[in-house]
Amino acid sequence: MLLRTVVWVVVVVAVTVLISLGLAQLFHQRFPGRRVTRWALIIPWAASVMMTALIFKWALDPNVGAINVILHHLGVVQKLGSDQADWLGNPTSALAWMMGVAIFVSLPFTTYAILSGLQGIPGDVYEAASIDGATSWKSYLQVTLPLLRPAILVATLINVINVFNSFPIIWEMTRGGPGYQTATSTIYMVELKQGDVGQSASMSVINFLLVIVIVLVYLSTTRWKEQEDR
Repeated sequence: MLLRTVVWVVVVVAVTVLISLGLAQLFHQRFPGRRVTRWALIIPWAASVMMTALIFKWALDPNVGAINVILHHLGVVQKLGSDQADWLGNPTSALAWMMGVAIFVSLPFTTYAILSGLQGIPGDVYEAASIDGATSWKSYLQVTLPLLRPAILVATLINVINVFNSFPIIWEMTRGGPGYQTATSTIYMVELKQGDVGQSASMSVINFLLVIVIVLVYLSTTRWKEQEDR
């Protein structure tokens, strides 16, 4: 279960940051309707996480869910087999869908955090890189990303804490089932509370320590002290 929790956090946070980098770069450019698309991006963040999880749960219903109805019309479900239509009844597909929902609700904050970092980079830096003969891709790798490290660091750390403690998504979509095959340590802690408060309290301590370990490992790999000294 702890391994599943780590995989849950790493996959959701990593994919969220990668997609947000692209979205932030897109919203940093000038194009018609940019203001409207920026507003639209806030919707998953402004909406209740529990409500979003419930909407996806209903959409994935094996009988009347919108997603399965569309897939049936396209013939996708028939090719996969009728038993595969119950996406939330299969541990592998359920975990994948829940990760998708977690990424969906995490994108707005992460994108705006990185976008604020992009807007803080002075244009003179890019002009100097262009004079030195740097291509757009090389300029992005050697100028943009290094200057975005503080914003990416903050966004990643907050996402690690939020995703690790994510309760509504898993609880509303599968309640950790079938069995405990999609449960993270947070869900397991809540389940223990119903039977043994002492074990649940012990699990909460383990969860807290696990978050600290993940954050420290991330900070050490990103060499945050060296960045502060600069």
